[in-house]
Amino acid sequence: MALGREDRQVRFDDVLLLVDDQLPQDSVYRLLAEHGAVLFGDEYFADLFTRSRLGRPTVPARVVATVMLLQAFEGLSDREACDRLAFDLRWKAAAGLTVGAPAFHATVLVGMRNRLRASDRPRRLFDDVNATARAAGLLRGRRRVLDSTPLFDAVATQDTVIQLRAAIRKVLTAADRTDPGLATAIRAGLTREDDYATLGKPPCDWDDPAAREALVDGLVRDALAALAVLDAHELDGALTQAAELLGLVAGQDVAAGEDGVFRIVRGVARDRLISTVDMEARHGHKSRARTFDGYKSHLGIDPDDELITAVAVTPANTADRDVIDELLEEPATGAPTDDTDAVVDGSAVDSGEDAHGHPGAKDIEVYGDSAYADGATLEEQTARGRDMRTKVPPVRNPNGYSKDHFTIDLAAGTVTCPADHSVSIGKGARHRTARFGPLCAGCPLRADCTKARRGRVISIHPHEAALQHAKARQKDPAWQQDYRQHRPVVERKISHFTRRPWGGRKARCRGQERILTDILTRASVINLARLAILGMHHRPTGWAIA
Repeated sequence: MALGREDRQVRFDDVLLLVDDQLPQDSVYRLLAEHGAVLFGDEYFADLFTRSRLGRPTVPARVVATVMLLQAFEGLSDREACDRLAFDLRWKAAAGLTVGAPAFHATVLVGMRNRLRASDRPRRLFDDVNATARAAGLLRGRRRVLDSTPLFDAVATQDTVIQLRAAIRKVLTAADRTDPGLATAIRAGLTREDDYATLGKPPCDWDDPAAREALVDGLVRDALAALAVLDAHELDGALTQAAELLGLVAGQDVAAGEDGVFRIVRGVARDRLISTVDMEARHGHKSRARTFDGYKSHLGIDPDDELITAVAVTPANTADRDVIDELLEEPATGAPTDDTDAVVDGSAVDSGEDAHGHPGAKDIEVYGDSAYADGATLEEQTARGRDMRTKVPPVRNPNGYSKDHFTIDLAAGTVTCPADHSVSIGKGARHRTARFGPLCAGCPLRADCTKARRGRVISIHPHEAALQHAKARQKDPAWQQDYRQHRPVVERKISHFTRRPWGGRKARCRGQERILTDILTRASVINLARLAILGMHHRPTGWAIA
């Protein structure tokens, strides 16, 4: 099968000639229609098929890339995207097709994503769109705004009973395929009258607490019996993964009581598995009152050009600060689109940029909310030379004056209270503290400060210096003006990102790696839409902005 190539000969039924006046100049459809051949040449995906024994698809790379991008832009399924290509003139124009050109089968998109993930450059769409923006003179700013948004998973959250039964069924299924004798041994140790062959909850009188308790105990004992049999054998492949899942599920939500009966424990485990179908999804908290299940999409934004500079996907229980390095790291780009894109102005290097025009790591101003403003993160990132402009939240104290009303002098080793009483910072059992005990006895402000009988105690954070420095900067009007100017840009970009449910707010697929492919594609086309608004175009000397 030959590698698909684009027909560059202009024909009377080319869609762009028919809808030229109706296709907006600042739309992503127009940008792809006019410059898609430059962005995605015939060899763009050729490396994905170098080891293929089945040949290469006859669909040109430009057409496949265009459909992948527009699919993410409009939040469509694979079949819906192929239908759009067949009947929507905007899609045909963007893909450089004629009016009568047929669409390809939806499985081409599935295969392309799988090959893309397994390639040496799985992030190529996102990286190359941003490389094009840099070639046009964008993304040279030294500001980055960070934030995250919930990404709901594509599976249902399972309770303990369903997880236990599903995990046992997976072990039996894997054993039947790899070692039927082992499967027979496992079944011999099971005590419940259940063949574990069907999905869902087993029969039970759910209104009877004793029946529910007996069901949980029986499932746990069957799980432990299966694990005991597996422990005596060497496992590999799918059976190893099934055994690890069973061990995790059997221990995360249940515990044996004093009577030896296994019951569901109160509370939720910190890293609780929420589904045996998508084992990477987790419970997440947007706030104390707002929870969600699935993943988080993390974005880094250039507020000057309003372009997405970095993307990451994590389980929902991952703290935003844990991916700050990934969002601030400049990605390695592939080969430039043409020879002119490789030319770098010497002034860019002199101004603190690297050889590709990227801002140096030590020159970046980082804006974010309190999720990126804990003491350890501030200290670590500042030590790397990054200018952290993230807002440290105030310390709350429902009983009176908060810690922010006290003056902490780390150099002198003292803390001064609102009544001008100063005490030395001492060492506590776990951390340093400043105790005002005797001074609080006759203090006129005691009623507004503390209700403790032994007086007020101020704890000194291990990274107190970084926190105090950040709070002092926040009081500067210039700092506040910069924060109000640049920080809201990420909220607007997140709104663009989640405008379509599939691929933006809700995952189309399962697993962190597959979801990341969708998120990268969506970030790529959102950046292309922004570049279209900025008037990016290609000319003989390279990419430029109108």
